[in-house]
Amino acid sequence: MGIDAILSMFTSDFFYAAVRMAAPLTIAAIGEVYMQRSGIFNLGLEAMMLFGAFFGFLGARLTGNAILGLLTAMACGGLFGSLLGFMVITLRSNQVVTGAAFNIFALGLTSFLFRMIFGMPELPPQAPGFGLLPIPVLSDIPIIGEILFKQTFPVYIVYIMIILMTLILYRTTWGLKIRAVGEFPRAAHTVGINVIGWRYGCAILDGALAGFAGAMLSLANLTTFIDNMSAGRGFISLAAVVFGRWDPVGATVASLLFGGADALQMRVQAFGVKVGSDVLLVLPYVVTLLAVILFRGKAGAPASMGQAYEKEASYD
Repeated sequence: MGIDAILSMFTSDFFYAAVRMAAPLTIAAIGEVYMQRSGIFNLGLEAMMLFGAFFGFLGARLTGNAILGLLTAMACGGLFGSLLGFMVITLRSNQVVTGAAFNIFALGLTSFLFRMIFGMPELPPQAPGFGLLPIPVLSDIPIIGEILFKQTFPVYIVYIMIILMTLILYRTTWGLKIRAVGEFPRAAHTVGINVIGWRYGCAILDGALAGFAGAMLSLANLTTFIDNMSAGRGFISLAAVVFGRWDPVGATVASLLFGGADALQMRVQAFGVKVGSDVLLVLPYVVTLLAVILFRGKAGAPASMGQAYEKEASYD
């Protein structure tokens, strides 16, 4: 393949697809930034995305409304986030083991519920989804308009959340408290910050945003649900948090890189390059692995991440 053929892949269509593929990774990664900043390592992000994909699809199908399906996904994601929070905050169970157990549980439960409700249909059941929603004026901007402003409604919400969640984390007392409980929970408690409460809040927020991300897979990228629909995207979002140095903007940039790798493998297949499809499908995961290896240790994680917190009587 010549250089001209390679360059011809990187058109506005490629960058449009990269943004579309990166959007669910971004919103899930931002929620995980908050959870890890509060001191909890959520390995169960994959499970929350899968729950969001299933319950978002189910909610949209039952109500006939994609937005209600999206809200259902966020509510269910928040519920499972609170459940994970109860296990790792209140019961102080091992965070890595708990997250891994959630992933196994989600894969089995969503497949079981789908078959129990829909059986084994010849054609996958459909639900109302989000079509393209061009923004007037902005979508007419050459190149940029086509890439950024001819997306689906949830993608625009992601744009807003990137700005909003960055401002909250760095420009408000809420963000200061979240960062404090993740770095020095004992010190935060001594100045009156409710460490347990803020960690629960971040767990619920992470679950809700992961549910949003999952619903994007089943209602924006497709209009159905399939087994293991998240397909490792939760783990890619975890890598985006590390690559982005626990920063919402950094996680967004990392998600765009991984989304671009996903879009690239689809473009390569479309161009008929003689490479096995299985090899191309692993490209986003290879890029993710390389990013984690190359950027490990470049910035420290929150000091108390992964450590259970227990109030001491002397502080009460």
